[in-house]
Amino acid sequence: MQVSERLARETGRDYALRMIKENIVSLDLAPGSSISENELAAELGLSRTPVREALIELSKVKIVEITPQKKSLVTPIDYGLVEESRFMRNVLECAVVDLVCEMATGEDVSRLRENVKLQNFYLDNFYPQQIMALDNEFHKLLFDIARKNQVYRLMNTISIHFDRVRAMALSSIKDIKIVQDHALITDAIALGAASQARKLMENHLKRYKFDAVAIRKQYPQYFSD
Repeated sequence: MQVSERLARETGRDYALRMIKENIVSLDLAPGSSISENELAAELGLSRTPVREALIELSKVKIVEITPQKKSLVTPIDYGLVEESRFMRNVLECAVVDLVCEMATGEDVSRLRENVKLQNFYLDNFYPQQIMALDNEFHKLLFDIARKNQVYRLMNTISIHFDRVRAMALSSIKDIKIVQDHALITDAIALGAASQARKLMENHLKRYKFDAVAIRKQYPQYFSD
């Protein structure tokens, strides 16, 4: 398990939740692996209570299965839940990109372009984790520009099902087109072309469907029947 430093003013529960989510998405806590409250608490330097609270929160979105008196389990990937997560993101992000086309300043567009530039750098050198982090930052920037930060935080809770598949796609398919998608979305935003930006976003969020065969071939043990 990969552990980073606790953020300033981050509660123990929020820290545990962030670390567990990040490790599930990165597959350091792979589908089917067991999780011990005691071991997690020791690794994170926390008591068991905030770890337990984080696991309960994750169990509500069916990414963790809690069994009394036993270790918790990271659930296998269920494409039904992945699709629900993608559907929610599609509805929200297409609405947000409409707003961004109306609200984005030149400075906002420059921030998006700088993000895409970094994505291209890491794509050329193939660092999937950095691309994933910048991908997340790109989408968060859209919500920031639209002034819908709370919506982004709420969306992020269930988005973990979709994020696991995105992470696997980045690792298994080196010619993935997500960076090109982001560049085209940014160009549409710069032009204020809302209908074009919406269509590009819809296609972007559907991309995991095209990758499903390659992902299952590389990670057959991670999927539920």
